[in-house]
Amino acid sequence: MSFDLPRNVILPVDKVDVRLDPGPHPFERDNVEAIAENWRREMGANPALFDGTVVLLSALAYRDGGLVGRCHAVKYSTFMLWRKKREASGAEHAYAHAMLVAADNALVAIRMGAHTVNAGRVYFAAGSFEPIDFRDGLVDVDFNMIREVREETAIDLSGAERGRRYHALSTPSGTVIFRRYRVSEPADEIARRISAFVATEAEPEIEAPVVIRDATDLPDGLMGHMKPLIEWHFAGGDEVL
Repeated sequence: MSFDLPRNVILPVDKVDVRLDPGPHPFERDNVEAIAENWRREMGANPALFDGTVVLLSALAYRDGGLVGRCHAVKYSTFMLWRKKREASGAEHAYAHAMLVAADNALVAIRMGAHTVNAGRVYFAAGSFEPIDFRDGLVDVDFNMIREVREETAIDLSGAERGRRYHALSTPSGTVIFRRYRVSEPADEIARRISAFVATEAEPEIEAPVVIRDATDLPDGLMGHMKPLIEWHFAGGDEVL
């Protein structure tokens, strides 16, 4: 299967069948020394980094309106080396975005904190899939979305109205799986709540909320994959919330 899906186009996704392989990822297995050396350099530049566990794909395909794939648990240090060698690695990254839609149809994103790998960058609150996001070996995308938003912003999306399906955008840098979640408050109130939460954190993961009110309202530091998602939302997408 390897990697077989259209690039740079938003795809409707009715099912995500990505499974966690208990075996080691070939990239991690074959690059032990390079991973360790690169991690020493990364830690020297940013001692706040933590070598936790994330997952990295070894296969992903778009079949019959769904995503089918295989991934492996790897150390974050492995992921950091992969970021520099992704084109020749035989591995890819997938992650999820809960697209937070306010009652006034504005989008609420976040700007990452100064001590993080993506310091100053703007995207929807999110994090890489971790082993905790899998149920009987199958990824639970909504669990990941809700968990990450709650951890980073204290906003609970578990009872929010959600889009009837996922969508995905795959680029050479990774595949984002996203879904719209609509909450009842206007964007300014959501931003106020997030800012109040950030102020209570000793080492907040995010710097601040970012409100996006239309397709031309693009903040500095916006991650490259975000512009197509923002344009899709304000054009109406292909679904009704």
